[in-house]
Amino acid sequence: METLRQIILECSPDITEKISWGMATFVLNGNLVHFSGEKRHLGFHPSPSAIEAFKDSFADYKYSKGTLQLPYDKPMPYELLRQMTLFRVQEQKKK
Repeated sequence: METLRQIILECSPDITEKISWGMATFVLNGNLVHFSGEKRHLGFHPSPSAIEAFKDSFADYKYSKGTLQLPYDKPMPYELLRQMTLFRVQEQKKK
């Protein structure tokens, strides 16, 4: 989780942090991405637009409209998470 936090913060110097809905939340002109530690997976919550844009990149993972489930027993796809966060940064900067 610390590695993921660092990756997210490196995506823009303007990102701030807070806890929202009991999750680590990163903010840039509104909510940017969230993540949460669950019993069997890490939940990464970028937005429905990011899930749609990258869904072909994570066919091996469970996902829903706005959430990607990353099981602890698989390698963490840090570069994919970086790309999804950068996608969200670009979306939020347009606001």
